[in-house]
Amino acid sequence: MKFLIFLMLSVSGFCFSQLKSGTFAEWEIQQKINPKPTIIHLYTDWCSVCKIEKFGIEKDKDLVQFINENFYFINFEAEKTKNKINFQGQEFNYISNGNSGIHELALAFSKNKTQPVYPLWIILDENGKLVFYQEGIFKPEELKEKIQNSIYKNL
Repeated sequence: MKFLIFLMLSVSGFCFSQLKSGTFAEWEIQQKINPKPTIIHLYTDWCSVCKIEKFGIEKDKDLVQFINENFYFINFEAEKTKNKINFQGQEFNYISNGNSGIHELALAFSKNKTQPVYPLWIILDENGKLVFYQEGIFKPEELKEKIQNSIYKNL
């Protein structure tokens, strides 16, 4: 019994932090009330690199806390999000291709206008202007450095 209690206490100390993710509609409202830099993470459910990356980032409690306190964060599933999205005065829709498809907003963010590379990271300043673009995996220490530089550069 003591071993079981020890095991439960040990496992409870090993937890992941959660990034507070919002929607584009919430972002539009919040930016008017309290402008902050924004991180937009585009991913797909089938992307194994995206899953590995998410696991690594959520393990870094300091990074998650820094993002949650200083940025708006939007986690955007680019191929399954089917609702219309209004972003920076433009309307974007889902483009169906039979059993699959892609959201126009993912194509608008991507440099490759036919098939984005996942994961895709977009960092906007508090005015909604692009300050950083990253295709592919973003290691937690690289993300931390980039977002700290982007927030402090604009102070």
